[in-house]
Amino acid sequence: MDPVRRTRTNPDMERMLRVMNALRVLDRSVPAQALACLFYVASHDGCHKQALEEDLGLTTASSSRNIARLTSAHYLGKPGMDLITKEHDTTDGKRLILRLTQRGHDLIRQIESILYG
Repeated sequence: MDPVRRTRTNPDMERMLRVMNALRVLDRSVPAQALACLFYVASHDGCHKQALEEDLGLTTASSSRNIARLTSAHYLGKPGMDLITKEHDTTDGKRLILRLTQRGHDLIRQIESILYG
């Protein structure tokens, strides 16, 4: 009988799998769009919601749902992931500014450690 095969053939993809598992600890069914929003905010901390929408090609409704999932209050009234905050821009109250929370910074550092050592 053949042993179950577990030979690693691509260490880069194994690291990506470890990143996905770290994210699944927070939410087992987190959508790819929400992850794209998280990584956008992580790479553009302090960005406007409109910039995220334009750069990721998201509708206002879609970005609002995904951002709500990443904040402390999920759009369905459930607890959110508490990875980002949204606040009104002091120079233009209609615009929202998105920032990583401490938990978000910690998660991004964990991801960077997995990817880059």
